[in-house]
Amino acid sequence: MKTIANLSFALALLTLCFGNASGREIVVSPDGDGDHATLAAAFQALPDDPTTWTIIHLRPGIYKEKLVLDVHKNKVKIIGEDPLTTVITWGDHTGKVVNGDTIHTYTSYTLSVRADDVTFANITIENSAGAVGQAVACETRGDRLCFINCRLVGNQDTFFTRGTVSRVYLKNCYIEGTTDYIFGPSVALFDSCHLHSKKNSFITAASTTERNTYGYVFRDCRVTVAPGVTRLYLGRPWRSFARTVFIRCHLPAEIAPAGWDNWRAPEKEKTVYYAEYRSTGAGANPTARVPWSHQLTDNEADAYTPRNIFGKNTGGEPFAADWNIEINN
Repeated sequence: MKTIANLSFALALLTLCFGNASGREIVVSPDGDGDHATLAAAFQALPDDPTTWTIIHLRPGIYKEKLVLDVHKNKVKIIGEDPLTTVITWGDHTGKVVNGDTIHTYTSYTLSVRADDVTFANITIENSAGAVGQAVACETRGDRLCFINCRLVGNQDTFFTRGTVSRVYLKNCYIEGTTDYIFGPSVALFDSCHLHSKKNSFITAASTTERNTYGYVFRDCRVTVAPGVTRLYLGRPWRSFARTVFIRCHLPAEIAPAGWDNWRAPEKEKTVYYAEYRSTGAGANPTARVPWSHQLTDNEADAYTPRNIFGKNTGGEPFAADWNIEINN
């Protein structure tokens, strides 16, 4: 994965999501030479329901914090210098007891993003619990969320796109995990991302709501596997109307010929929408895919633009407005 060490270049890349908007700036440094030593303190200092933007510059370091970016802390860009040296990490997991409460999937996150109009760039977000069950690194609930050149690292359930009225864009990101490590109901576009699977299992478990036009779209992505992985599925449906599409993605030989799984529920084969378009690599095997999946035509694939995917009426519930992340699409 390419890293973007130059902050000015990173800011230019962020215009994909939110144009040139900028305003107040905050520096977070674990060495104490910034405005705050922790990201939690910086989040607390953000104004509620702002009309202007805040940029948080996150200096290199290991930030051992369990974080919530609250629903009122909108319009913020959190920018690191290098995802390999700027790491947010925590280790909660299902079954762990904290202050008398037992952690479950929905509370296991390292970072919960509940605000709208938020971008993370050049940062690693990690759940360090290990292979001990569900352990979310990042959950997203807000709308118009961007991850640029980030690393989402964990095992089972690494990235939870939790919001049902939520649009998420990922560009040049690295995501690793074991089982269902990208899951949830949101509309999400993964653009030129690297997905790394560490176990014989499933990459995605979408739970797209029934009336959504789009769910998960992987465009120009690359899938790799760890040593020992021999059978990997592109996805299985957490809910009955899961929608997942891989467009021009490079797939390794370890992809199961069937490609997709019904999660022991044959009735879901009638309602899910799983598709590919011009997959490449040894794992591209369109003739062997399950018959209830699709191979897109050129015309069908042409509809999968950011402008369409993130349009106002793309979801079961209308969004507030179109989200045009790329002017040329």
